[in-house]
Amino acid sequence: MEHSGISRGTRTLVIVVAITALLIALHSVFSQLSAPEVYDADDTEIVVSPGDRFSVRVTDDAAGGYRWIIAEPRPDPAVLKATGGHLATGGPPPAGPARYLAFEAVRAGRTDLRLLRCRRCGPGAADEAGARSLNFRVTVG
Repeated sequence: MEHSGISRGTRTLVIVVAITALLIALHSVFSQLSAPEVYDADDTEIVVSPGDRFSVRVTDDAAGGYRWIIAEPRPDPAVLKATGGHLATGGPPPAGPARYLAFEAVRAGRTDLRLLRCRRCGPGAADEAGARSLNFRVTVG
């Protein structure tokens, strides 16, 4: 019997590491393919299926004291549910940092989603200097 200089345990470890690396790579590819859809401020019509998750990407201006909120009237909770959001710094030019507001389509229906960029974000926030609103029609079908 020829001795290759590599022990059985080392060979097994190398195989396990290789398989793990392959599984991580496959997971990364599938995650990218099944990542939630991202809509921008000019995508005013959003069509998704029940159970789909998606995000709306808006330009962030936290340094200016502004933030984005879901404004009144809020979307129909039987159709659309807010699931959070996050800030991504160093976004593509010219926008710069972007805020992603995440949603889940609950069941078939249609609802309006209104986002408001405001500072105080209380009553009358839409009338604040620098306030901006975005309106989306979300159809879950």
